[in-house]
Amino acid sequence: MPLPENQARKHLHTRQITCEGYQREDGLWEVDARLTDIKTYHVENAFRNGIEPGDPIHDMKIRITVDEQLVVRDCIAVTDKSPFACCPDINPIFRKLIGQQIAAGWTMRVKKLVGGLQGCTHLTDLIGPATTTIFQTMSRMTRKTNPDKSVKPFFLNGCHAWDTNSKQVQQFFPAFYTGDDDKNKQ
Repeated sequence: MPLPENQARKHLHTRQITCEGYQREDGLWEVDARLTDIKTYHVENAFRNGIEPGDPIHDMKIRITVDEQLVVRDCIAVTDKSPFACCPDINPIFRKLIGQQIAAGWTMRVKKLVGGLQGCTHLTDLIGPATTTIFQTMSRMTRKTNPDKSVKPFFLNGCHAWDTNSKQVQQFFPAFYTGDDDKNKQ
């Protein structure tokens, strides 16, 4: 379904986020995430002597490596383009995520460790889609290592569709279904 018709408008900015998930030969899992911000007009910028339309103001990347327990084994941040010379200086702070487990409270821990003045808003925001991509990438592992569906998948109760009261859980993971059978028959 398309978005509704819009008012007359002028395109000014595009933010693009791309995330790619991988399973490594050593058994670890990785996501490479990239964020670009591009203006459709010239931006005055002393550090880069101006930024032309189509040239990214921000071009930043994060690679997060996790094990099967979702413990961060490595985290690398890269800033290829930024509006200020100091922006890449903050990249090493993201190594603070090493050793943290992606589990309940993850978003708050990320903000505490690398958010605000001690981090970079753009790279910190990129961790959200990167984390979701880790889940999508590792969903294959759940099916492969748990064919009898006896171990509760990490994604249950992670969103509306995988609520343990839902029809999906009743169908695909009945051992973990907690809903009202009469309600779901409607």
